[in-house]
Amino acid sequence: MTLMTPSPLSLPGLLAGQVVLVTGAASGIGRATALAASAAGASVMVSDTQAQAGEDTAQMLRAAGGEAHFVAADVSDADAVQMMVASALATFGRLDVLVNNAGIAGGGQPLHELEPDAWDKVLAVNLRGPFLCAKYALPHLIAAGGAIVNVASTYGLIGAPLSAAYCASKGGLINLTRQLAVDYGAQRVRVNAVCPGYIDTDMGGGRARLDAAGREAAQARREQNAARQPLGRQAQAEEVARVIVFLASGGASFMTGAIVTVDGGCTATFNHGD
Repeated sequence: MTLMTPSPLSLPGLLAGQVVLVTGAASGIGRATALAASAAGASVMVSDTQAQAGEDTAQMLRAAGGEAHFVAADVSDADAVQMMVASALATFGRLDVLVNNAGIAGGGQPLHELEPDAWDKVLAVNLRGPFLCAKYALPHLIAAGGAIVNVASTYGLIGAPLSAAYCASKGGLINLTRQLAVDYGAQRVRVNAVCPGYIDTDMGGGRARLDAAGREAAQARREQNAARQPLGRQAQAEEVARVIVFLASGGASFMTGAIVTVDGGCTATFNHGD
């Protein structure tokens, strides 16, 4: 199979003059989205629980000539989320776009072996987090006629092995996206979601905790699985970020309640394996 590689996309101007809040922006899709939003002309509030890596993201944006500020926040904590939104308003004076990207993987066990606390932790970050962020951001998004982009997953559309909590959380986020689109469309707020598939990131730092041989084996497994889908490869985080920026922009002005897969075609076909 001849693999297609990502092509550059011109972003300047898509979000000119807007303020974008990106959660989980210390790495991966969140960092790539913050960079893409800044390249599109937005001022970016970077948020994450990882303070140094989050500040590194903000510094990267500033070094490239953008306006950015970092705030540490746990999206599962209502007080922290209120503070995060207030910080965005105090820093930039308005809020136009919320990107609910913060998430954790969890899983690794069949459901009957999954501890309730582990289930609760995944749902707290992946579903309660977007609820809280939307709750406290929406009054300001209504005033701006803004947008929410939720980062869900293909695992919210299909079942996946040993991922009960993660699949449930992302499935819930997908339908929360649709519900918010229904409630807030008349108030000029658009709400959409992206569902990434195999993306070349280390969500939760799992690979980083392995030794060199373990990291190589884990990466090889992901690449082998990704090779079975129509485009035959993993995506780079930037490829998801560009879709997020489009959905946040006026280019998607008649899109709301949409669930957009960015998955190389993996949910379009049955995986026949080898």
